[in-house]
Amino acid sequence: MTLSRRRFLAITAASVCSGTMAQARSHSWSGRAFGSDVSIQLSGPRDQVKLTLDRVIVRMRDIEHLFSLYDPSSHLSRLNRTGRLKSPPPEFLRLMGLCSDMHTATQGVFDPSIQPLWAALAQGKDTSSARRAIGWDRVHVSSEAISLAKHQALTFNGIAQGFATDLVRADLYREGFGQALINIGEYAALGGPFTLSLSDPMHGHLGTRRLTDTAIATSSTTAMSLGKSASHIQHPITNAPALWSTVSVKTNQAAIADATSTAFSVMSRAEIRQALSHLPVGTEVTLVDFNGDIETLS
Repeated sequence: MTLSRRRFLAITAASVCSGTMAQARSHSWSGRAFGSDVSIQLSGPRDQVKLTLDRVIVRMRDIEHLFSLYDPSSHLSRLNRTGRLKSPPPEFLRLMGLCSDMHTATQGVFDPSIQPLWAALAQGKDTSSARRAIGWDRVHVSSEAISLAKHQALTFNGIAQGFATDLVRADLYREGFGQALINIGEYAALGGPFTLSLSDPMHGHLGTRRLTDTAIATSSTTAMSLGKSASHIQHPITNAPALWSTVSVKTNQAAIADATSTAFSVMSRAEIRQALSHLPVGTEVTLVDFNGDIETLS
């Protein structure tokens, strides 16, 4: 799974193709969160949109403070530093549960305990001890506390952005909005349709995808290197190299799309098909190989 702060996102908004959106006033906001450019396109009365966006920005900062590796006071940083987090917040527990679901669905390839391996690669150190520390099954979770095994550390960089995207979309829905495009590192649509452009860092533009009440996430293995040559997406179980240049997953939750687009980058076609049986009906996976050939599994 990817552990980079600057996770490559090969999806960019191209246009909005909705009659209701064309008739309503659309407002946009952009900024930074989770180490990435983020944006929200929201349709509604200007005053209502402004108040809502102010609340969304606070909401994003609160979520970031839970899961950021780069904030030493975040809940995740405290867990990694001490090996134990007492009375974890409900949203922290929700994300841990979702990580367990994605770990199971991907046959263990999605594993947030891969953080020591990424750190070793980034620092040019030997990775043997780091690999021994990996193991989601040794992370103990309860409402009272979360505990890590010796030498373990977690990262949520392969799922937290999608999780935040889903939370913001749910907030907007509860406030009565029917048309929004949320980008917090991954894209989620409220209403639609929205047309997005899919690209690969090696092969450029590859086509478009349409979102209506769905989400999409993209991972590209060549977007960033650790050390001299290691990809920022690593297999937590084996030393197998990445099998795909870009993987894009479209499904009903951005967190699921986020986690699986990362894990699928180092999984075979057969393994991905098996994982799809554990994912929501209608999930679509776009695979781009290193020659630029594209196929879609569903």
